This record gives sequence, structure tokens and C-alpha cells, in this order.
Amino acid sequence: MTNATDGANVRFPPPLIYVGGLAVGIGADRLLNLPTLGLPIMIRSIVGGSLDVTGFLVMFAGAGLFLRRRTAILPFKPASSLVTSGILRWTRNPMYLGMAIFYVGLAVILNSLAALILLPLVLAIVQKQVIAKEEAYLERAFGHEYLAYKERVGRWL
Repeated sequence: MTNATDGANVRFPPPLIYVGGLAVGIGADRLLNLPTLGLPIMIRSIVGGSLDVTGFLVMFAGAGLFLRRRTAILPFKPASSLVTSGILRWTRNPMYLGMAIFYVGLAVILNSLAALILLPLVLAIVQKQVIAKEEAYLERAFGHEYLAYKERVGRWL
């Protein structure tokens, strides 16, 4: 590891980006009486609930690895080690992937087509304002080790 102690300089907590997208979508649905998904509540509950459980598990599988390795989970703090095991063998961003899956589950449960339509914008903001900064920091902090990991493992899957 090099001496990159600055962190990724992420200024806004990533979960709030997802919450903001959901709030805007659901608020737009309610205020503007927009079209819904049109699925029966039982289907929405089963599909949305399954997605939420999956998203929760993906998020916490990644967070648990960071905790066990005693490295920063918060993207504005410096990392003490590069974590590449467990779920991080399949995705470089399990917490953001999990949040996206959880977002979809909530949008389905709440019958919000607008929230689903906003998801690509939410992901674009996460990519530009969070992931790009984290990746630049990890390249400074871990150099070749991170670049090799980046070659092996996709950003999302």
C-alpha cells in the first residue's frame, strides 16, 4: 500500500442518493398521480420482499467483510486494506449493488414506476460522485494490486 491517506473524498453518503431517488419517484407518483406498475399487491409483496432480502444480504455481505478486515466502510475515510474475498470476488461494489437491488424491491412494493424509471439516474450519480472517486483513491492507495483486481472483477457484477 502506498501512503494514500486522503480517502476517496466522497462528500455525500451514498445511501442518501438511493433514498433521494426513491423519495423523488414515490413523491412524483403521489403528487402527479402517475401510472403505477399495475401489479397486484401480493405479487408486489413477494417480488419486492424477495428483492429487498437479496439486496440486504448483498449489502451486508460486503459490509461484514470490511468490518472483519478492519478497514473503512465509509467512502470518505481511508482504507487500511484492499478487500477482494467473499462477495468481492464477484462485484467490486457489493454495498452499492445491494442498495440498488433493495431500491428496486422497495419501488416494486410501493408500486412506483417513477422510482424505477429514476434508477438509472441514481446509478449514474453513484457512479460519477462515489464510485469514480473511490476507484481513483484505491488506485492511488493500492496501485497495481487494485488495478489487477479491477481487471478480474466487474464494477457491478
